[in-house]
Amino acid sequence: MLSILVLVFIICCFLFFLGHFLPVRNAYSEKERPYECGFDPINSPRTPFSFRFFLVAILFLIFDLEIVLLIPLVSSFSYNVSVAFFWGVFFLSLLVLGLVYEWVNGGLDWAD
Repeated sequence: MLSILVLVFIICCFLFFLGHFLPVRNAYSEKERPYECGFDPINSPRTPFSFRFFLVAILFLIFDLEIVLLIPLVSSFSYNVSVAFFWGVFFLSLLVLGLVYEWVNGGLDWAD
């Protein structure tokens, strides 16, 4: 196990330093333009998006991962009920605290 971790660390370090020593490619404007079947693009490819939408999407991902983390907790109730209950309450209280913080700071208000 330790040898695999050392090998992965060495490969990561090698790739990191290799990226610094390779020549930098000069990008020109033709490479940075989007490709639309040979036609000139009609609209700008970098359209702005709503920051509120991004925040709600991130909160959805966090609470979606909550379910994934709570499923193994249910199966651990058969081994030690008090410890599993403590960690479940602790985990849920942290999530509720984060939700209340977002609510108080106006992160969940869609209208400006």
